[in-house]
Amino acid sequence: MSEKIPVTVITGYLGAGKTTLLNRILSEKHDKNYAVIVNEFGEIGIDGALVVGADEDIFEMSNGCICCSVRGDLIETIDKLLKSDRAIDNIIIETTGLADPAPVAQTFLQEEFVRSKTQLDAILTLVDAKHILVELEASREAKEQIAFADILLLNKVDLVEDLDGIKTVLRSINPLAKIFETKHSEIDLSLILSQNAFALDRTLVKDPEFLSHHHHHHHDDDVQSFSLETDKPMDRQKFSMWMQWVLEHFGMDMLRTKGIISFAGDDERFVVQGVHQLIEGVAQRPWGEGETRVSQLVFIGRNLPQDIIEDGFYKAQK
Repeated sequence: MSEKIPVTVITGYLGAGKTTLLNRILSEKHDKNYAVIVNEFGEIGIDGALVVGADEDIFEMSNGCICCSVRGDLIETIDKLLKSDRAIDNIIIETTGLADPAPVAQTFLQEEFVRSKTQLDAILTLVDAKHILVELEASREAKEQIAFADILLLNKVDLVEDLDGIKTVLRSINPLAKIFETKHSEIDLSLILSQNAFALDRTLVKDPEFLSHHHHHHHDDDVQSFSLETDKPMDRQKFSMWMQWVLEHFGMDMLRTKGIISFAGDDERFVVQGVHQLIEGVAQRPWGEGETRVSQLVFIGRNLPQDIIEDGFYKAQK
């Protein structure tokens, strides 16, 4: 327990393949100990033969996995799990019945004990390739689940013809998420677990220009994304005051926020990421020699006033 345990939140619209993915995680042979938290144990449909021992809340699986049934408060469940003597490599939470993954994510950002022991690794959304276009027309929840995601599993790709068109729609809602194409939720777990995708750090180490690839993406519906960029250094105090103002006025409609900020007089890149009104910032690493210092900030939200937010951002320059 000396290192923080990564937490993956799995969401997705009805029928997208969450149950299939969880069954794969629980039944595949691997050398990892995964703790899986779901709304109701019965909803997963796990083969009863996998359960080798159980008490009221915790099930030990034959491959070392644990499954907790959330019957009380999520924090109490996690607290009990963390205080147990079990070796845990990853905590996986499936949000069955919760249309909005934000409350789960916020738990790992707000609660001091949970935060000291765990790290939100990724919000993973499964997408039903065959039905997603219809679902997006009818469901606000389907849009928001995509908007919250760090990783998108575009599932059932064998059932559609215009896959590129679907991916274009997904990127118009969320230009930041990494997309994997799957059939029957089949994927190498190492590609989606322990990726540090939520904090953006690993992505930026691999591709320092990642954010700059995604300028001016819009969705012509209520959920949209846009990016802001400047090569002028930001004034730390002005930026903090502006961000606080944005959170107070538009926080509940800000689904995800990610970016890198270059502060005047600071030699380190400052990484920002958040869910709704909760924003975290941390110095990531020194700017590299010859590296262009650019501040980039991406907003994914619901009916956000881009012109007002953009104006304040540029006024926070040094």
